[in-house]
Amino acid sequence: MFGWLTALSRPERKTLLAAFGGWSMDAFDFMVYTFVIPTLIVTWGMTKGQAGFIGTVTLILSAFGGWIAGILADRYGRVRVLQISIAWFALFTFLCGFTNSYEQLLFTRALQGLGFGGEWAVGSVLIGEMVRAQHRGKAVGTVQSGWAVGWGAAALAFTITFSVLPEATAWRLLFWLGLLPALFVFYIRRHVPEPAVFEATRARAAHQGGGSFLEIFEPALLKTTLLACLMTTGMMIGYYAVTFWLPTYLKTVHKLSVPSTGLYTIVVIVGSFIGYLVAAYLSDQIGRKKTFVLFASCSAIFVVLYTLIPISQTVMLVLGFPLGFFVSGNFSGVGAFLTELLPSRVRGSGQGFIYNFGRGMSAFTPLLVGALSDSIGLGRAIGIVAAIAFGTVIFMVALLPETRGKELAVYD
Repeated sequence: MFGWLTALSRPERKTLLAAFGGWSMDAFDFMVYTFVIPTLIVTWGMTKGQAGFIGTVTLILSAFGGWIAGILADRYGRVRVLQISIAWFALFTFLCGFTNSYEQLLFTRALQGLGFGGEWAVGSVLIGEMVRAQHRGKAVGTVQSGWAVGWGAAALAFTITFSVLPEATAWRLLFWLGLLPALFVFYIRRHVPEPAVFEATRARAAHQGGGSFLEIFEPALLKTTLLACLMTTGMMIGYYAVTFWLPTYLKTVHKLSVPSTGLYTIVVIVGSFIGYLVAAYLSDQIGRKKTFVLFASCSAIFVVLYTLIPISQTVMLVLGFPLGFFVSGNFSGVGAFLTELLPSRVRGSGQGFIYNFGRGMSAFTPLLVGALSDSIGLGRAIGIVAAIAFGTVIFMVALLPETRGKELAVYD
């Protein structure tokens, strides 16, 4: 299953490490907020609706950031824009630790979202163009598994800091740790080259004229753009309905302690990491579409079991693994799928728009679930929203073409 790693060239491996590391750090800086929500609710008197609104604004800004970063990556290069994105989200995560009010945190998290959205948009195109077709799905999916690593690091940091420090200090320290990803920029700057297909496309465009980023809305690409946008929207809504509120659900609904909340979350994260890798492997073996349908179907089933069916805490602990496995595994094939769906001249901007359109639409998920929880309970709100979202994914995938094994043309 992992033998393909040894077949990668040195530039492919270095690019894989850079994209994996960047996405892991992106995940850490985004997910630390979900762990401090209960503390800020008590400390500042912040409501669940306000906590959800911060998440919503962050995701909306990340959608714009992703599209802007994609446009800039088509113009100035994947590697340069990736460095800027990482440095940006690291800086504003760090500044979150100095906030003293809901309004201040809303401002810093919103700006953090710009870099958060840009990192995936650029990193996924970079690895998709750098790695050859037979390993592209596995490589991009492996990069996607970095999210579980960053999420796990955030859970571990939360468990340690909140166990040894007063909550008033611990939540600030979690945000301050978010500055560390900025150090990774130096590795990227030194070791990661631009993909050959991008350099060739840019050289040809300099003589013949390049594609407009608005080309994805023209008749030839419009159907693909719309269907792919709705697919990513369903994935994002289902994912954030579960993961954004998970620590709060465990701590407030099931009354788990800080160590227990960390343990239950880590089980979900371990499942997520393995799910990313397995889905990445399957996307190259059985195809992108079959993998998407399999994981979206199972995601809906396990979300319902985890949140809507009365179960003991022991059963819930066990179900956390398949829940994370399938909910996160949905995303493994997305980067490769979008890379193969779009022509090279608008790949960065198109991929950035499609993925981040889904993220922007899903931005209302934390707010929606938080608002629904006031009337129907947090568990039911999570389960209903997520199940509908994953059903949408299945329907949209059925209308899109299979792209497994597609070679990328220089100027298609």
